[in-house]
Amino acid sequence: MTIPAHGGDPHARCCARLVCLSVLTVLAVMASSPAARADTVTDWNGFASTAIVATAGQSPQAASLSFATVQGAVYDAVNAIDRGHRPYLAAPPARRGDSKEAAAATAAFRVLVGLFPAQRATLQSLYDETVAALPAGSSRTGGIAVGDRAAATMLAARADDGRNGPSIAAPGTAPGIWRPTPPTFATDPASWVAVVRPFVIPRAAMFRTPGPNRLSSSAYAKDFEEVKAVGSLASTTRTADQTMAAIFWQDNGMALWNRVFRSLSAGRGLDIATNARLFAMENLGAADAAIACWSDKYTRNAWRPITAIREAAADGNPATKADPAWTPLFDPAAPTTAPALPPLVTPGFPEHPSGHTCISGAIVHGLRRFFGTDSIALSILSARFPGQARTFARLSDALDEVIDARVWGGIHFRTADVQGARLGRRVDHWLRHHSFQRADGVDEAGDERLDPAGEIDEQPPADN
Repeated sequence: MTIPAHGGDPHARCCARLVCLSVLTVLAVMASSPAARADTVTDWNGFASTAIVATAGQSPQAASLSFATVQGAVYDAVNAIDRGHRPYLAAPPARRGDSKEAAAATAAFRVLVGLFPAQRATLQSLYDETVAALPAGSSRTGGIAVGDRAAATMLAARADDGRNGPSIAAPGTAPGIWRPTPPTFATDPASWVAVVRPFVIPRAAMFRTPGPNRLSSSAYAKDFEEVKAVGSLASTTRTADQTMAAIFWQDNGMALWNRVFRSLSAGRGLDIATNARLFAMENLGAADAAIACWSDKYTRNAWRPITAIREAAADGNPATKADPAWTPLFDPAAPTTAPALPPLVTPGFPEHPSGHTCISGAIVHGLRRFFGTDSIALSILSARFPGQARTFARLSDALDEVIDARVWGGIHFRTADVQGARLGRRVDHWLRHHSFQRADGVDEAGDERLDPAGEIDEQPPADN
């Protein structure tokens, strides 16, 4: 199936949301480096985020594929001129003097129009403005040609990749099996992510998790009691900061993490070729983690905590007690400072493993590998709390909080979060050995360069 259009009338919504996105981006950049300057790669990553998330309204799992398609093409375009690393798909013909800026903007623009033809008018305006700011001449012309070829190669490679296929959701009624949950009883609009052809990894099934705990196990009862207590809308044990964190991380994960990439790029003054590689590595890793995660979800088909707690009398575990009225924090009654965003509700797809931690696990481990350290301070912004950043001393601290936050929100058992993060780490490990290597074959960021401190607690459950 070819990649179709998404979204409706683009111009008014895109322009309004672009202003909001720009404000958030500026705030994120200022948090790390007030004097930093963006480049064409980071500019077009911001435009892509608006097109993919704000205008088309794609869910994080679907958005990960769109981001990867855009950033993979941008990388191949810029890298064809820079020649420092191996291409992702192919290196289009390029001269050293061709404009990397023109190549990056053209690749991003062409791919976005291919994905979202209804947004052409808005994207064309942004593209024309970008190109007009570049010096006219053979360098600009050459860069445009390189970007065109890279985009065409990417769109051809991703045609008929399984996107937007029929639903594969299979609700059940037996104990432990997923079924739609109150209050919306929604079903996954992008279950087809489970069968999409990966970008780098050979097969999603290579990255299966150990799976959810047996309903009769003590590990299951432990997870059950934790989420029942701390994840309840009426919890007396969850702190105010934990409540904020749970809601904070319910921003679209792909939009949130790409804001982080732009902030890190600005704070560290990365050049355009390094940005192209960073954004491609991170987004392709996230996309493959999402594909592997959704494949695992629909293999396990595990029920959500709200179902498990309300129907615990049928789970066969004497250590779990049913509460037919239990409601998670992720409920329309939960507080939020951004009421225009979608309500906080239990996601409409199987619980295990956690999609957010699969994607975040790949991203965080990718950042650690890229920079060769875990000791990177982050100031992260979420659309859920505009202008209110959460700060972390280490990359792993952010992932630790994502793992916790899904439990605090009442939508995941801890085992699903931990195993999801581990799945993401394994995907990143595969990417490290099979993509984005230097052209001269030198290993730039081996695992041995990571700080020994800051390791993420990903111990498997003792009783699975």
